[in-house]
Amino acid sequence: MKDSSLYRQLSTEAIHPRAAELDQMSIDQIVGLMLAEEKNAQKAAYAARHEVAQAAKMIHRALGQGGRLFYVGAGTSGRLGAIDAAELPPTFGSDPGQVLAVIAGGPPAMLRSIEGAEDRTHGSTRKLAAFKLGPRDVVCAIAASGMTPFSRAALSFARKRGAKSVFVTCVRDPGHRKLADVVIAAEVGPELLAGSTRLKAGTATKMILNALSTSTMIKLGKVYSGRMVDVLASNRKLRDRARRIVMELAAVGEKTARNLLSRARGKPKLAIAMEWLDVPRDEAERRLVAADQNLRVLGKSQATANQAAQKISKGPDTTARKRPVAARKRVR
Repeated sequence: MKDSSLYRQLSTEAIHPRAAELDQMSIDQIVGLMLAEEKNAQKAAYAARHEVAQAAKMIHRALGQGGRLFYVGAGTSGRLGAIDAAELPPTFGSDPGQVLAVIAGGPPAMLRSIEGAEDRTHGSTRKLAAFKLGPRDVVCAIAASGMTPFSRAALSFARKRGAKSVFVTCVRDPGHRKLADVVIAAEVGPELLAGSTRLKAGTATKMILNALSTSTMIKLGKVYSGRMVDVLASNRKLRDRARRIVMELAAVGEKTARNLLSRARGKPKLAIAMEWLDVPRDEAERRLVAADQNLRVLGKSQATANQAAQKISKGPDTTARKRPVAARKRVR
């Protein structure tokens, strides 16, 4: 009997060659096999690194110019986008409205599966329209199978609105290039449980979203020397981390770090700038704005200013103008 199902052709729906005896294996064997399969997720994500970098550069430009990033997806894909969007403000001190998530079924779908919602194309377009999607924004649609109507509709809507678009999927299809500006295809292959893309497809997707958002935030000046200098110190662990960041980067003791953070209203980057420049909070804020909120840029500009100040304090260099007596005699 001929099967006309479009989904049957997808690698994410295929039967894994090692899964035939899966239900007869011991739990130890199943766990070992599942964890071994995760290696393929990392390999697939790494193989798509050039496309991930291309998309990250596009997102960085958009956010740097006041645009927004929208993650759009259904089921596991939608939840992964929502998780990434939710974790950026506390980690990087970013505006909660800068990276947003649109999930099929809305917020309730984060806690309870609403599978039928993925077929409603109007669900994503209405939400994006309500957010007033525009040319400065980027839509990152996520669909492991590459087929989800909710996600694909968002890509079409982005094109109509003049927004840039990224498609994250785990199936390679030449036709996807017509849907988005950048297509990231992490080909993980069949799942041990056929069609269950919450497994290694979900792992690969999470890795890709991590790379997209983290690299973008790093280039926006949210990270210095491997530290999250814009972290929101909203609990005991994060307050301790903020204090250690100031101690390490400003080269001060714990008491001074606490004092700096108090004066900087709990903001590590601002506290560091105040110590580096030896200026009050308002002046440090002004200098950070001039440096595009980037400590690396601020440090270089301050080093240049220090060098200039040292030259001025020494006075004009006249050594080149005064030749030794012996040299003057030779000229005669």
